[in-house]
Amino acid sequence: MGLAGLPYARMPHPFVNQEPSTIHAMVTEGIDQIVTGLTAELSSGTEHANWLELADEGPWLTFEAPDWLDALDTMNARFLHTQSGDGFPLQPATRERVEAMLAGTTRDRDEVVGLLEPGDGIASIEKIAINAVMAGCSPSHLPLVIAAVECLVDPQMGLRRKVISTGPNAPLVIVNGPARARAGLNHGPCMLGPGARSHANVVIGRAIRLCMTNIGHTFAGVSEMDTIGSPAKFSMCVAENEENSPWSPLHVDKGFDPAASSVTVNFLYGFSDLQDFKSTEPDIAVRKFATGTKYMGVNSAGHWLTGRRQDPRYGNIEQEHHLILMAPEHTKIFTRAGWSKRDISEALFREARHKFGFLAARLEDSAIRVGHPELAWLWDSPDTLVPILEDPGCFDIVVAGSPGSNRSAYAWGMGGPVTKPVTQADLELPS
Repeated sequence: MGLAGLPYARMPHPFVNQEPSTIHAMVTEGIDQIVTGLTAELSSGTEHANWLELADEGPWLTFEAPDWLDALDTMNARFLHTQSGDGFPLQPATRERVEAMLAGTTRDRDEVVGLLEPGDGIASIEKIAINAVMAGCSPSHLPLVIAAVECLVDPQMGLRRKVISTGPNAPLVIVNGPARARAGLNHGPCMLGPGARSHANVVIGRAIRLCMTNIGHTFAGVSEMDTIGSPAKFSMCVAENEENSPWSPLHVDKGFDPAASSVTVNFLYGFSDLQDFKSTEPDIAVRKFATGTKYMGVNSAGHWLTGRRQDPRYGNIEQEHHLILMAPEHTKIFTRAGWSKRDISEALFREARHKFGFLAARLEDSAIRVGHPELAWLWDSPDTLVPILEDPGCFDIVVAGSPGSNRSAYAWGMGGPVTKPVTQADLELPS
């Protein structure tokens, strides 16, 4: 981040989940490191990390071998060494392929859509196109990848905190409008893959991850400190099943024209299956769905009690959001009773509650007192039920998946979603 020689004080264990005596011992034993780091001269930092090697070699790289398959293997081995890949084989971003990819947009190749955190890499249209090529995208996919990157660079996304987290949170991309069909996205069975029918979903999601890696410098174990990792980080891209939805699609809920196309990005900790083969009444279905909302193993559960997160650089305020990917068959339970998506969200808000004492036990007391001083009375009423999320608007509903299926999915979010329009002129290009 511009300070290659920055010193670190290394402790033997994390400070969390430790007894006070252990914390005091670690500080006592580590204080000399801290003093030295604050007072000693910084090192030059001339030793580059391996991920800087490709940048030092120039804008275009050459890989020579007896045949092109060997050259491709050499390229992929080198990109793995420099952490520029995702673990799967990459397509070579040759001049010809990049030019063909750029034909998928009307936007200038040198246009900068923003700085991609955590490394503040300059996200130009050309750089996005290069990563789209490596992911296996077609030119018709490029406008969606660009829109997704625009979501990531928006200050409201708070990307840096999400990327450097020790959690398994990963970006889910939701596409709405005519761009779904133009890109060949699957909005039915197995739309999160794998499989040939979900090819577009897979490569678009993969392109976004590669942009985060190669433009934003999101490197596992370097700037991304996920404790275990998640297969969801390779690729998550869905298209809303608007044709089988009784409600307005997500982009219309966000204020866009029904004929427009949009991309929404939300970071999710994980998914839970919502299986319900029996309910015929919406109240019963909501109570079943709400069991997924009460999972306490994610940071967003009850976190609103400490106040909303803010980035001091932008002053943006971030609410925690959870998401239901609702199967078309499950929507019928609610529409028969005249329920809207708002009705479902409000019912989930009423059901998704835990005792204050239980929620507060995993949070910092002082943060709760500062974040919501008006709730001080709850300390004397620890059995009072309080909501998992801040308000009904924190539950988002997107119709997705196979018609005829009674399996939906519940996803625990990290922060809130950001939606951007897909450039209309790009959608009018020959596909």
